[in-house]
Amino acid sequence: MGYRIVTDATADLTEEMLQGLPAPTVVSMPINIGGEDHSFGPQGDLTVDRFYQTLRAGNFATTSQVNPLVYQKVFESILAAGEDLIYLCFSSGLSSTYQGACLCMENLREQYPERQIRYVDTLSASIGEGHVVMKALELQKQGATLDALQDWVEKNRLHMFHFFMVDTFEHLRRGGRVSAAVAMAGTALQIKPMLIVDDEGKLVVVDKPRGRKRAAQLLLEKMEKLWDPALGDTVLIGHGDCLAEAEGLAETVRQNFPQAKIIIAPVGPVIASHTGPGILGLTFWSRQRDPRR
Repeated sequence: MGYRIVTDATADLTEEMLQGLPAPTVVSMPINIGGEDHSFGPQGDLTVDRFYQTLRAGNFATTSQVNPLVYQKVFESILAAGEDLIYLCFSSGLSSTYQGACLCMENLREQYPERQIRYVDTLSASIGEGHVVMKALELQKQGATLDALQDWVEKNRLHMFHFFMVDTFEHLRRGGRVSAAVAMAGTALQIKPMLIVDDEGKLVVVDKPRGRKRAAQLLLEKMEKLWDPALGDTVLIGHGDCLAEAEGLAETVRQNFPQAKIIIAPVGPVIASHTGPGILGLTFWSRQRDPRR
């Protein structure tokens, strides 16, 4: 039989992103909001809309590692059906999810020695991870072997560029990514932190423009400098409960880059737990991932 592509709910895949592609298997992710445990993903109890409503009501969210038993159930159901699998995982620079999945897979190798069990750290997050998964599904649809697909993702994952503006420092402060002093000063000056996912798969603040208008300009400037449509002409625009603003950015991208295929998608609870509502950004295949180099 063939092979199954597995990813996690952090990839923030939507119906539009998956249109015309083979269906991946998605692992649900745990989220805690205001002291209450939830699950985001297939059969989960948390939707994106409900998540943002809860945050805008003044609550804060945290994330945790997937229970190994969840991996065991998902992976074994595929292997027992006679399929091989490759797991395209949330960045190890942001979560221990990758390590937990690897341990589970190593145990399953002993139980299913006849099956191919692969895993790749995408070093990506949210729609960036989803973007990598989309490309993998396209390759699978085109008939790529498991070896060829794994090789392509490993060679090109550092060409997936993530660039986001964040509306507030508060969630970054609570997650320990900026100090209380920086958060206070940034809020007073109306600074909008700009983040990338670097070569190690970590969220890094790389710029601090004043106001969302200037931040949006920076998004376009980076795309003009770094976009490599030869690797992929799809541009994903992600937003945290600010759809109208995302649509405005999409129109501007369309005017400046008419060859771009644009998809708008919400940034889900896993990343938005650390950034809060109002996040706006884009991902695309790039000449280099870290613009500071």
